[in-house]
Amino acid sequence: MSDWEHVLDTLVRERGPALVRYAALLTGDLGDADDLVQEALIRSFSQGRPLRETLAAESYVRRAILSIFLDGYRRRRRWAAVRHLLARPDDAEGLEAAASSRIDVQSALLTLRPRLRACVVLRFYDDLTVPEIARQLALSDGTVKRYLSDPIGALEGVIGPLHQDRTEDVTLIHTGSLR
Repeated sequence: MSDWEHVLDTLVRERGPALVRYAALLTGDLGDADDLVQEALIRSFSQGRPLRETLAAESYVRRAILSIFLDGYRRRRRWAAVRHLLARPDDAEGLEAAASSRIDVQSALLTLRPRLRACVVLRFYDDLTVPEIARQLALSDGTVKRYLSDPIGALEGVIGPLHQDRTEDVTLIHTGSLR
């Protein structure tokens, strides 16, 4: 087994579920998250990149997940703008019912536009700082601050106050309560 095959095997075995949860925060759907992770893995490992360390590979795959998600959103928006010219409108699917006994973080995230959602996920799930988020998304620090400030108010209206020291929200995500 070559170096990259060993890294891929280790990454999928040990960090695969975490990558799927990460993608699910962005997509809002576990099936779409699985597909997104698959595509990110294929893109990351099929290009002959020298990914020989699991930690570096995971970071690269997370970045690929984020890029593929944002590119897909842009593509869907463009299609939605011209779809009516080619096809009949699809029947709209209703939102899933909110969980009655616990905070539904995933539904709250789905209320945000994709770039805002990406900023919130990177801040509260990946625990990145504003400058780190700005580098990941190729934005200015001020833009990231605005992208965090605006949705935090919206999310607080749905799930309650989000404090920097509050780990409960992140714990819900890490423990897999999104399923």
